[in-house]
Amino acid sequence: MKKQLKSFGHAFYGIYGALKTEAHLRFHLVAAVFVLIFAGICGFSAERFAILFVLIGAVLALELVNTAIEHACNSVTRKYNAQIKLAKDLAAAAVLVMAAAAVAVAAVFFINAEAWNALCSFFAKYPLASVPLGLLATASVLFVMLFGKGKKKV
Repeated sequence: MKKQLKSFGHAFYGIYGALKTEAHLRFHLVAAVFVLIFAGICGFSAERFAILFVLIGAVLALELVNTAIEHACNSVTRKYNAQIKLAKDLAAAAVLVMAAAAVAVAAVFFINAEAWNALCSFFAKYPLASVPLGLLATASVLFVMLFGKGKKKV
């Protein structure tokens, strides 16, 4: 049991380390939070939420794999190597493809009259809801841009 708990600890440390160093991961995480908030406002079904959770998990997981590949490649050499460049580019492309698929699904879910009516109705009924959303958006920009920018350990 100790071994399994230690493995979870390593995994959580990996997520934390990636959040500190990878702005793209922070961006994807923030986008996921807003997608889920708006999905809740729109009253999405459990099935739609399940699809969103799978897509969010896939994008975040691929971003972590991309980061791992970059670190592994950088540990081999910092000099230009065509094969290492290709490996890094392919890993980044995998994230891009999955993120594009997630955006396409979100577009299908959100770009319709029913979703827009739900959003408009919500903000008409609760106009002050835009205040915490605006604050969250501001905090999100700061999180994406600044988290992990402190002193680096050598």
